[in-house]
Amino acid sequence: MRVICHPYLDPYFNLAAEEWLLVHGHEEVFMLWRNSRAVIVGRNQNTLAEINAEYVREHNIPVLRRLSGGGAVFHDPGNLNFTCIGRHVGSNKLHFQHFIEPILTALRAMGLPCVLSGRNDILLGDKKISGNAQYVSGDWVLHHGTLLFAAHTDDMAAVLTPGQVKFAGKGITSVRGRVGSIADMLPRPMDMEEFTATLLGHVTDKSPETSFSPAEMADIEHLAASRYRTWEWNYGHSPRYQVQRQTRTAAGIVDAHLDVRHGIIADIRLYGDYFGLRDVKELEAVLRGCPHQREALTARLAALPVDAYMQGLDAAGLAACLA
Repeated sequence: MRVICHPYLDPYFNLAAEEWLLVHGHEEVFMLWRNSRAVIVGRNQNTLAEINAEYVREHNIPVLRRLSGGGAVFHDPGNLNFTCIGRHVGSNKLHFQHFIEPILTALRAMGLPCVLSGRNDILLGDKKISGNAQYVSGDWVLHHGTLLFAAHTDDMAAVLTPGQVKFAGKGITSVRGRVGSIADMLPRPMDMEEFTATLLGHVTDKSPETSFSPAEMADIEHLAASRYRTWEWNYGHSPRYQVQRQTRTAAGIVDAHLDVRHGIIADIRLYGDYFGLRDVKELEAVLRGCPHQREALTARLAALPVDAYMQGLDAAGLAACLA
């Protein structure tokens, strides 16, 4: 088994590293890693329905889609992530307990009476300290989980609370629960470094690798650039959804209804009490086929006299009403 405990905090690189190890590693893996602040949404989720888009934008927090299903989570350096890659047992079911049990054993050895709750959560008392998810590729399964060592619950609550926008669609939504910090419940104080080393020592007796080879680094960076840094994967991969967004602007109320497929606006209707010289249907026609992304919408509208359709509003202002 390959054991890795690396210092890289780039969330794009880290999600790409998991996928590369799963697809190209061809061996069992246990890896511990952390991310800088980021929102990680499940493979089958509608990204915009899971996040507070304004907060994410204002605080420059990356939003990424992972390979596995399940709900959205907030990562920061106070969260320790573990990744296990092993042989898939060949059934049609995912087996969480097999990979979670060593983590439970390690936590209990540190004096934390943890239990597995449901299929994929670890609870300490009534607080959730870990969520887990899996993805199968051929004969291999990727299992990964969070360990909320020192959770920044204020940021977590702000990021994972969607704004006042109505979404409808087939995306899987997250279940919000009460979370706790492991550091607050340890019998004796530990910092992140000691906790990581202690956990690692209970799971394996191997000395971990602390980096990847230059060739692996190049491959992982390429995968990060081609998938995990792209709008198409992180937002465009969302299932079809409808969104209703009502915004009070200098032009009046703008009530936008959008049908979005693969992240692209398939249809749009703009209602409201604004005034304009030209028919808003011309605006709607221009916006069909545009990515449901504020920057793309602003660029698409930049060549139009938006004020002629909605007096008092410009391209950036209307784009902000739509995404």
